[in-house]
Amino acid sequence: MSTSAEKRKQALAVQREIFKINPVAVGCSLLMLATGAFAQQSPAKLDTVQVTGIRKGIEDAISVKKNSDSIVESISSEDIGKLPDNSIAESLARLPGLSAQRVAGRAQVISVRGLSPDFATSLLNGRELVSTGDNRSVEFDQYPSELLSGVTVYKTPDAGLIGQGLSGTLDMQTVRPLNFGSRVVALNARGQRNSLGAAGNAKATGNRFSASYIDQYADRTVGLVLGYSHQETPIQENQVGLYEPWEAVGNGWRPGVAAGTFYSNGIKALRRTGFTKRDALMATLEVRASKAWTSVLDVFHTTAKQEDTANQFEVNLGDYNGTNGAYRIDISNAQVNGNGTFIGGSAANLFPLVRGMYNKREDKIDAAGWNNKFSFGDVKVIADVSYSKAKRDELNLENNTQLAPVGATSAWLDTLKLNYATGGFSTLAPTLSYADPTKLLLRGTIYGSGYGKVPSVEDELKSFKLAATMPAPSLLSGIFSDVEVGLNYADRSKKKRQPEGNINLGKQGETAIGSEFQYGLVDLGFAGIGNIPAWNVPGAVAKYMTFEPSSTAANYLIAKSWDVNEKITTGFLKGFIDSKWGGVDVRGNVGLQLQRVDQSSDAIRLTGGENPKPVHDGKTYTDALPSMNLAFGLSNDQTVRVGLAKQVARPRVDQLRSAIEFGVGDTVNSQGFREPGASGGNAKVDPWRAVAFDLSYEKYFGNKAYVAAAYFYKDLKSYIYTQKISNYDFSAYLPDVKPILGPDGKPLPIQPTGTYTAPENGKGGRLSGVELSASLPLSLLTPALSGFGIQASASFTSSGIKIRDPESASSVGSGDITLPGLSKRVTNLTAYYEKDGFEFRISNRRRSDFIGEIGNFNGARTLRYVVGENITDAQIGYSFNDGAFKGLGLTLQVNNLGDAAYQTYAGSKDRPLEYIKWGRSWLVGASYKF
Repeated sequence: MSTSAEKRKQALAVQREIFKINPVAVGCSLLMLATGAFAQQSPAKLDTVQVTGIRKGIEDAISVKKNSDSIVESISSEDIGKLPDNSIAESLARLPGLSAQRVAGRAQVISVRGLSPDFATSLLNGRELVSTGDNRSVEFDQYPSELLSGVTVYKTPDAGLIGQGLSGTLDMQTVRPLNFGSRVVALNARGQRNSLGAAGNAKATGNRFSASYIDQYADRTVGLVLGYSHQETPIQENQVGLYEPWEAVGNGWRPGVAAGTFYSNGIKALRRTGFTKRDALMATLEVRASKAWTSVLDVFHTTAKQEDTANQFEVNLGDYNGTNGAYRIDISNAQVNGNGTFIGGSAANLFPLVRGMYNKREDKIDAAGWNNKFSFGDVKVIADVSYSKAKRDELNLENNTQLAPVGATSAWLDTLKLNYATGGFSTLAPTLSYADPTKLLLRGTIYGSGYGKVPSVEDELKSFKLAATMPAPSLLSGIFSDVEVGLNYADRSKKKRQPEGNINLGKQGETAIGSEFQYGLVDLGFAGIGNIPAWNVPGAVAKYMTFEPSSTAANYLIAKSWDVNEKITTGFLKGFIDSKWGGVDVRGNVGLQLQRVDQSSDAIRLTGGENPKPVHDGKTYTDALPSMNLAFGLSNDQTVRVGLAKQVARPRVDQLRSAIEFGVGDTVNSQGFREPGASGGNAKVDPWRAVAFDLSYEKYFGNKAYVAAAYFYKDLKSYIYTQKISNYDFSAYLPDVKPILGPDGKPLPIQPTGTYTAPENGKGGRLSGVELSASLPLSLLTPALSGFGIQASASFTSSGIKIRDPESASSVGSGDITLPGLSKRVTNLTAYYEKDGFEFRISNRRRSDFIGEIGNFNGARTLRYVVGENITDAQIGYSFNDGAFKGLGLTLQVNNLGDAAYQTYAGSKDRPLEYIKWGRSWLVGASYKF
């Protein structure tokens, strides 16, 4: 193999082992400042010294970006068990072109380049990952940062990258023990406290600790890594939420509110308390059996448990307020803003509820991979086999109480003073007190006495890869230095079940919840309510209620139970370029990937809400995915990269479900036929497909600093969204339809075709953006700033793609909306100081408004307008580099320093849906390495 090709191989090996802190955004002015400041400096003048800590993570990450053939971003660990942020998701969200959506206060899912998480795929050591979620997007808080050496984000694909996404591919990596020169043991421990404080039976404190062991044996031919991580985090949340949709009321609909005013039919306030626990194990065994054979076995296991209770005060402000028409809600002193939105007043004749909403979730992920590399002269062969499985089990319970005397036919009426806020907590101050649990009865309310769900998900993936790299044949040697050919087979199955049902009162009838189940009071003063009781919801359900969930008792349950299977065979051919074109160094690759997909689904069909029947559907298809990555090495350590590729993203798993809710109308149309109709999934839907172009300019200063500007353009040939499919053939289902007799005593005829509402491929469009990034140690400007540095990035994305989502019409409307996950502006900035063992870092990430994907009240995916976020984290620490305490590090960290809220709205920001605060988290800890 040529020397240049060998160097490229070594660079790729480095890329797979090291990662980066992240650029953090500021914008064009910073980039121009950095470029101008360095214009006269040569890389040759930069000293090569041993670096540790923050600078090590940064320089390793720069090395990955610089040496890659593709356009990538990277995170690298600063030390064993020490990534730059509290979680992988937070670190990823600081990379150029990436953003995070918070769930329960934690950065959890990642959008790449303005596309929803569904468009990206996630890998662990180069292998596609299963997910505990309903779809494909990985919940990154399942993966402890302490057990990872870093992450590489591929923004452009190559033919040999298996499991690649359309927006990007995120590859998390663990350490390789034979890359270390000696034994290393690293210990970390932190305590945590949430600023909202304890409430109910939940603590405000948590803990986090980890241990890593790395060693080499048998004359450095055998290496072992063992890692363990434990995390217990408090859940503390204050929330006020309003019902959707906001809609213009008609004349007389709400006494006291003028016709045409936009009005929400309900409001709630809650305090959620609980905890999450996660335990993770990682092991790697690396064996260099000979110069011709290296074998690596990776094993990863994590279990997580989340348990929380929302103690909730809620009131219906519409016609359906539990009065059975005896009382009409009466609004006085109604306040309406200039946008025609109701923003406050006094509401009389109300029956508020005090509700207990309990959720327990248990997740388990297992992943194992065995990789073997063989050398046969100039031919290198890789054989990789892997298996992973994810399992999620949940229990959701609610019970509802009202302020009422025992035996009363009605609860006590109340009057609430409403004040709706933009950018703060709305308030709903009652006249009565709801703090005495003996006066709150479990009873049949407007929402019943309770409701429960038992969701579960299993995701299993088996794969095998065989690839060989060899010198290019003489016919191609003038173009390519090497070629790679390979085959990958993946078999994935995912299934979901979600039995649901009413939780009914037991034989004792209406009752207060006993003192043995009471946790005390929680304070909803932030919403103007005061104290309400908190109680043991599962205990109350077990003693006072009955719960018999079902998956088929109603039409709406069918969509939540399905099996989806995918068998994907991928063949690829890739040629490596390592040459000079017109005196310019050029490296990269050109290749073709062929994907043969066999997708199918098994689920249930209901006809008229009954008679469940199994249904199977699916299809096979092939995609040809050419790709090209070229990196032009210019003078003064400059690189220009060009990427061109055809890309696909597999449909969301729930879109592939074959579940169908089918029915036939009772009346006849103008032709004298009853008309059929249905809604459900579509196991025949094609993937998202796109053609992508990327251009990147990068100026490096050794591995110490860089500035970069990138442009990307994606032409989505199609987009998957829910549509009404006309003239759908339902003839196979008609025998199950109950006949209706006409005036002549004969069954009314049924039309064989009708409308099917389901996911379907539709029109796509363009997506483009500019990404600016820089990493700058300020000592390169002046020695007086030694130890100081900044990392920055700014991303500006626009899209001509417009979609409609009927399933989310109540929150985002029935018209065209922009792409979910798209923020037009995402900026990140990190400033740091590190010298003589002392380090300080403050990081800020911002994103503009976007449409987010959330789970709504019934657990289904829905879209919401989300207010852009501004999150700041800070950290200070000291490491002892010599003396008796050598190896000891002390850290103080605060996340969400500004206690930024999470806000959603309907159409315009004066029509809020949710305003949530999770508080700021303080962490103090120590680490020790020897």
